[in-house]
Amino acid sequence: MKVLYTATATSTGGRDGRATSDDGLLDVKLAPPKELGGAGGATNPDQLFAAGYSACFIGAMKFVGGRDKIAVPATVAVTANVGIGPRDDGEGFGLTVTLNVSLPGLDRAAAEDLVTRAHKVCPYSHATKGNISVETVIL
Repeated sequence: MKVLYTATATSTGGRDGRATSDDGLLDVKLAPPKELGGAGGATNPDQLFAAGYSACFIGAMKFVGGRDKIAVPATVAVTANVGIGPRDDGEGFGLTVTLNVSLPGLDRAAAEDLVTRAHKVCPYSHATKGNISVETVIL
């Protein structure tokens, strides 16, 4: 694979710390959510993953739309729900993802086709394939 871009971020303190990018554009305080026994009040890695995955999935839909001549609505939106909890095997924690996709004005069949194709080309979908449960829901 020819790498076109490398994102670099450094975290300190784990889930109760800070994450920064090498260019300084990302600089966020991290805190575990109350549901995981933390204080909340700051973003957490799961929210960052949800934001990245949802944005990447829109990019994948736009890529497929441009390549395959499918009109992707300008108001396309993806809400990623990232769940975290103990794994069934008792060895740490696992994730689940639901991508709720809104494609206003696109008929259901076209939306389903676009989402299926985007799921095949999205780097986040590829990285999680076979590792975590990812469900796509067309709203």
